[in-house]
Amino acid sequence: MASIAAPGLAAISVNCRRLNSSADATATAGTSVTAASLKLPTFSSSQNPKPSKPRDNSNVFASKKLNNVAKTSAVIGAGLYALSSGVPNVLLGGNGGGGSGGIGSGGGGGGGGGDFWSKIFSPAAIAGEEESPEWDPHGLPANIAVQLNKLSGFKKYKVSDILFFDRRRGSTVGTEDSFFEMLSLRPGGVYTKAQLQKELETLATSGMFEKVDLDAKTNADGTIAVTISFLESTWQSADRFRCINVGLMPQTKPIEMDADMTEKEKLAYFNSQEQDYKRRIERSRPCLLPVSVQREILQMLKEKGTVSARLLQKIRDKVQQWYHDNGYACAQVVNFGNLNTKEVVCEVVEGDITQMVIQFQDKLGNVCEGNTQYPVVRRELPRQLRQGRVFNIEAGKQALRNINSLALFSNIEVNPRPDEKNEGGIIVEIKLKELEQKSAEVSTEWSIVPGRGGRPTLASIQPGGTVSFEHRNLYGLNRSVLGSVTTSNFLNPQDDLAFKLEYVHPYLDGVYNPRNRTLRASCFNSRKLSPVFTGGPGVDEVPPIWVDRAGLKANITENFTRQSKFTYGLVMEEITTRDESSHIAARGQRVLPNGGISADGPPTTLSETGIDRMAFLQANITRDNTKFVNGTIVGERNVFQVDQGLGIGSKLPFFNRHQLTMTQFIQLKQVEEGAGKAPPPVLVLHGHYGGCVGDLPSYDAFTLGGPYSVRGYNMGEIGAARNIIELAAELRIPVRNTHVYAFAEHGNDLGSSKDVKGNPTEVYRRMGHGSSYGVGVKLGLVRAEYAVDHNSGTGAVFFRFGERF
Repeated sequence: MASIAAPGLAAISVNCRRLNSSADATATAGTSVTAASLKLPTFSSSQNPKPSKPRDNSNVFASKKLNNVAKTSAVIGAGLYALSSGVPNVLLGGNGGGGSGGIGSGGGGGGGGGDFWSKIFSPAAIAGEEESPEWDPHGLPANIAVQLNKLSGFKKYKVSDILFFDRRRGSTVGTEDSFFEMLSLRPGGVYTKAQLQKELETLATSGMFEKVDLDAKTNADGTIAVTISFLESTWQSADRFRCINVGLMPQTKPIEMDADMTEKEKLAYFNSQEQDYKRRIERSRPCLLPVSVQREILQMLKEKGTVSARLLQKIRDKVQQWYHDNGYACAQVVNFGNLNTKEVVCEVVEGDITQMVIQFQDKLGNVCEGNTQYPVVRRELPRQLRQGRVFNIEAGKQALRNINSLALFSNIEVNPRPDEKNEGGIIVEIKLKELEQKSAEVSTEWSIVPGRGGRPTLASIQPGGTVSFEHRNLYGLNRSVLGSVTTSNFLNPQDDLAFKLEYVHPYLDGVYNPRNRTLRASCFNSRKLSPVFTGGPGVDEVPPIWVDRAGLKANITENFTRQSKFTYGLVMEEITTRDESSHIAARGQRVLPNGGISADGPPTTLSETGIDRMAFLQANITRDNTKFVNGTIVGERNVFQVDQGLGIGSKLPFFNRHQLTMTQFIQLKQVEEGAGKAPPPVLVLHGHYGGCVGDLPSYDAFTLGGPYSVRGYNMGEIGAARNIIELAAELRIPVRNTHVYAFAEHGNDLGSSKDVKGNPTEVYRRMGHGSSYGVGVKLGLVRAEYAVDHNSGTGAVFFRFGERF
């Protein structure tokens, strides 16, 4: 048997550069011309969240950039690449094994032996010295051929040109030829005689050439041109191909062949090597390379007939291309065996994970003891990133997203590195910097309204704002307590004080239980302006009705998958309706012709007293398959929610209120994904249905109109109903750094406005249905829109925050 193997058969340079998680960018696998190095990626995520506000971790990768993931093909056999000695950081190298009668200094079964991770295939020429501008003229007549051994050992020669001459073809080969990949010499470089001799020795012992020579030709300017003449190695044709995973297999140093062996001893030696290689193949594991790719390679072997060094390079490139395209960044072909048989054996080190290491770091990056319990982090790791699996870049990015979704860490790194104790193994390090457990925040705000002459002026000198606090990661189990207090008047907060205190308890079934359920319990007090009591077109301003809600809420959220979750719980609340003077208002109000205010409008509560108490069950299921393509959302999102009254409270309310929302983001054009790439145009189709059976207080009626209902109308301007339907379509066209869009929307009460107690739609002269259309542009977080109200036929410009869908 024959194989291509030699000491330092393969080398991987691990230059762990930070990979900032970003818009699904991936590295492209390619063939390195100068060196065979594989730079393992380091994944990291940095965040400085505001403790009091929820973190949107759904698009971690859309907000951060992928900096460096360099993947290059590794050495196949000892000579398919010539490596630069300037390999930074950790060097992964070793042999790939081989059969008996191995070509080159590595011999047969072991292919040169040695520690897989500690040896590298040293090149002849050191690239670093090429940078030196100092060189010596050759001092010889121009245009004469000089043998390598005739050059002076005391001079530094500048190489002006390099040619490969194929003796079998009788012609020079171009720089695109794969043999140029093996060479570390470069035109313009400066080299000594010893370096040139080492380069020749490297090529001669690579197993790629039956014969190779290096000659120089003098130039008139004192430089030399190098010509490398060669006979390419060939082997008999093969009709079988096998790919095996030799990762984690012990590398044994073969017994060197004694030059004084007799023919009988040589035959015994070759038989021994052959048997060793057969046992090596038997102990190996199947590789991940799919059968379809193996069939393509087998077809290549049949078409070419004779197996040549160039053909092996093409096979190597095809194998590694598949691994790298599918995210196996640490995989590399390390050897070809059985080259003098009818079967070619391709040995691959795939990058098996031997250990998972979780490290906590302080602010200075020093390893410290963390507060978070290890199982909390480990349960977020995908199965593909666990011990015994093959390292995959996509699994690393998924782990980064999962851990980031915990909102416990300011910086996250997923860093694969070589396992020096297990040859061919990968240790995955996860480095975490924890956020402070306790945090508080105070934010203030003043309202600005138009003054005289249209100049902006303060609505009041009294400041409003929010005080919030959070105590996260209790007991290291990601439990948290958070609260906030909001008022529009810090000087007299009792007027409209709103608060929320919430306790979050994840891993309800235990941190080791794969079932993912989270308990949330909260008490709250909130005030919102009711859109039910809003006037229609041409109606004088309707006095506002404010709805205060205070109560308790407890629910459990169960994540079925990353895309689907189910939430169910109990809500108990007291609802109070008030006028703009904060007095309890049992009925809606309207302005009389004489300017007075009449409180004879529709009842505001079910009890008609202005105060309701009720308890009901609430459940919703969400299926969200959206993703970001170059910053633009595509996919679909469906939400179904049900509120079921229990007959507990004022007037024993018993009802069933249900809603279904379906939104599709249809990608209209396939685009290349990556940082800086243009996003695709998207068509958004949206539908929303809401209905209620049983008791329905006015404040819970479905309203139509507003920036998140039917654009172009005020909140509730179309109507308030028991059953509604909304339809919308929006076409988004990307432009430089943003997108413009056109939309059309329609809302309809399905004739159910009259079924709301007091019929507020009719009282305030609203249509009960309406359409709109318009155009807009996204300016950062703001939507600037021009929308036409189809009911009145007039248009207006609106500025809105956030997304419509």
